[in-house]
Order: sequence, then structure tokens, then C-alpha cells
Amino acid sequence: MVDTIEALDVTEPRLIIEQGTAARVAAIATPVLAGMGYRVVRVRVSGSSSCTVQIMAERPNGTMSIADCEAASRALSPVLDAEDPIERAYRLEVSSPGIDRPLVRRSDFERHAGHEVKIEMTIPLEGRRRFRGILLGVEGEAARIRRSDAAEGEPNDVTLAIADMTEARLVLTDALITEALRRSKAEVRALEAVNDNRVQGERLHASENEGE
Repeated sequence: MVDTIEALDVTEPRLIIEQGTAARVAAIATPVLAGMGYRVVRVRVSGSSSCTVQIMAERPNGTMSIADCEAASRALSPVLDAEDPIERAYRLEVSSPGIDRPLVRRSDFERHAGHEVKIEMTIPLEGRRRFRGILLGVEGEAARIRRSDAAEGEPNDVTLAIADMTEARLVLTDALITEALRRSKAEVRALEAVNDNRVQGERLHASENEGE
């Protein structure tokens, strides 16, 4: 699982995208964040008298620390000021996607197969726009789910085109929280291993210098 996540590309395109002002902000933010090793998850512009621009971002492995958010915000602020995609004052917020995150890329749907999702479609499928159920996986550019909200006579399994979705997000469940904690512990162990290797390398280098 970790190897697959780390192999993801920062340039992988989003299949669920914004419209209007949020789309203009996303177009400006995407190359800036990509140059830093991050990728946009979602952009939202909310409020009228007090406008907020929220940019969700992450590393390709799905992580985004507080320090990452601060660095991304510092890089984005002057670029957004120069491009001026919003004609009024606003407050910029850069955040991680969170556990019950939006799914916007094909890899998001692959990574979270087995978890519960809520999906809203742009175009109704057999008269229905909203679906809820267990994400079974990806078939081409479509997601397959086993529905928990199927009415009598409706199919339990449906295949939904990702590009036709208005929104898709994970449902916060015990299983999702458990997996997030497990992944976080694995990342901490990996970081500790990197630090240990660096310390050992520094000690070896120091020892070699003393022997000269």
C-alpha cells in the first residue's frame, strides 16, 4: 500500500474539478504547488462580505503537514495577489484533505477501495444523482460501488463515471480512522528510519575524519 502511494505522480490530473472563480484559482495554484511537490485536491471560494479561499493540497503520498500548509500558503499568497483572480478582499486557507477527504483523482478511488463513499453526480443515473455505498474499485475512468441506499428494484452495484461526478468523498467510519492511524504510524516509522540512517552516516563520517 505505501509503495503504491509513494509511486503516485504529482502531475496526475484531477477528474473532478471546480467551475467559475474556484477554477481560476485552481489554475493558478496548481503549477505553484506542483513545483513544490504538492498537488491540489480541491478549491472552494465561499462568503460574500468575508470571502475565504480554501485550497486543499497534499503530497502525492497523501500527506500534508502543518509545515507543508504554511509553506504552500507563503508561496501562493504573492502569486494570487499578482494574478488577482478574485475582485475583493479574501482570506487564504491552505489545508490537508482530512480523513473523510474528497476523492478527485483516479488514484484516490483506487487507494480507498473498500471504504464507504458518498457521491453526487452532475448527470442523473436512472433518475438519481446521489449514491452511497462501499467503493469496490475502478474500472477504466469509472468507480464501482456497492450501494447501501438502493431502493427495492434498484441494482446494488453501479458503475459511475468519475468525470460526471460533482463531488465524491469518504464517509468517516471506524475502519477509515483505523487505516488512517495505521498509515500515520507507518509514515512515522519510515521517517525514524531515515533519521537513524542519517545519524549513522554522520557518525561514520565523523569517525573516518578522526582516523585521518
